[in-house]
Amino acid sequence: MTRPQHFGWFLSRGFGPHGWGHPYLDWDYAWQRPELYQHSARELEQAGFDLVIIEDALSLGNPETLDLRVRGAYGGPKLDPISLAPYLFAATSHIGVVPTVNPVQFPPYQAARQFATQQHLSGNRLGLNVVTDVGSARHFGLEPLPHDGAYDRAEEWLTSVEDLWHSWGQGSLVNDRSTSHFADGTHLDAIKHRGEYYSFDGPLNALPFGDYDGAVTGDPIIISPGSSPRGLAFTGRHSQVQLALASLDVDSIRTYRERVHTAARAQGRTEDDLPLALLVFKPVIVSSTEEAQRLVDASANPDEATLLQVALGWSSDLETDLTSLDLDKHIDPAIFGDHVSRGSIAGLLGGADGFGSATLRELLIPKARLGRISEGAGVVGTAEEVADFIELVGAEADNDGFIFSGDLHPVTVHRMLDELVPILRRRGILRREYGTAGLRGNLTDF
Repeated sequence: MTRPQHFGWFLSRGFGPHGWGHPYLDWDYAWQRPELYQHSARELEQAGFDLVIIEDALSLGNPETLDLRVRGAYGGPKLDPISLAPYLFAATSHIGVVPTVNPVQFPPYQAARQFATQQHLSGNRLGLNVVTDVGSARHFGLEPLPHDGAYDRAEEWLTSVEDLWHSWGQGSLVNDRSTSHFADGTHLDAIKHRGEYYSFDGPLNALPFGDYDGAVTGDPIIISPGSSPRGLAFTGRHSQVQLALASLDVDSIRTYRERVHTAARAQGRTEDDLPLALLVFKPVIVSSTEEAQRLVDASANPDEATLLQVALGWSSDLETDLTSLDLDKHIDPAIFGDHVSRGSIAGLLGGADGFGSATLRELLIPKARLGRISEGAGVVGTAEEVADFIELVGAEADNDGFIFSGDLHPVTVHRMLDELVPILRRRGILRREYGTAGLRGNLTDF
């Protein structure tokens, strides 16, 4: 049975030199200016998307890979996505905006106050994509932590932020104009937090969330990307959305979604309050089935230039230079430092049984090859075929929706969505109208 799903956009390379290395650079948008992103956000809102997520990485990486990251503007530079968010709010009315934040950036009190302000100013449309990379701490004078330790710090940070948001208790906001009584200080929680990673006092000097002068405002939406057991536990406790990375088949999508829900139930959440699992998706939409097959056939035997381009992308994600390695030798796992995401390493391995079982060439070839979405073998297809797949996993895997991934550039947005949006709407999968409850309403309207 066809049912509506949720859709978002992931600005996958962050607030950086958009268009660099692509022909559409000569559209001459200035990537440092807000107009490029405002234009794109308006188009996504017109399309009925629920949210746009802005990726970020605080660090340019370790000294050995700096040139690798900036040479082709693949991993940097990146400007601050939190500073971009107000410009997107000003250009739109309904779509949620979700900058990526790292707990090492802000002490809890500053974070709580800054994000409460943006939540009010945006009309309840702010979300936070909370990440925990371990390599950025050194830029903030903090000790790097291992994977689970970084989640422990993030747990304390987000719990502290939420406690501060709620430090104005029931009855604290009086808002009685007839008596000029604004608030009752006896209902404010002074909070004296002394934790393992943070120490601060409350209450928060910001307006509480709730019904104030007719504007109903709740907490900002929390989004999590981590799929490790520790990452899923974090999602289970705090998040309304999990950025899901799963194989694009019915069984894998159903299994991943159940893992997210199991983690949430373990944290005591009810069936009515389970996170949405939104699949990160980058389809290649073409004009005909013949063109789809031509692209697939052309990618079957990638040349060395193509493999090196794939290696460059993975090198940026792994903060490890794969481009200098012999393609026909096995990778020594020791080249990956403690700062490298375990999930990224697992992604490089794919289905290989450890680095000793495949050469670098053998690891990269499957990532360069394309497959037909109509055959369940990849992401290449016509708009009708992509819509068929979206409808299929909604009906058979109870899929919650998709986060399309790419530059937040009008050319990229239109290339993916021009034909797809009308088809999804005609099938009843993509919304035509928004409600009035901001981002939380977007995600709970159906």
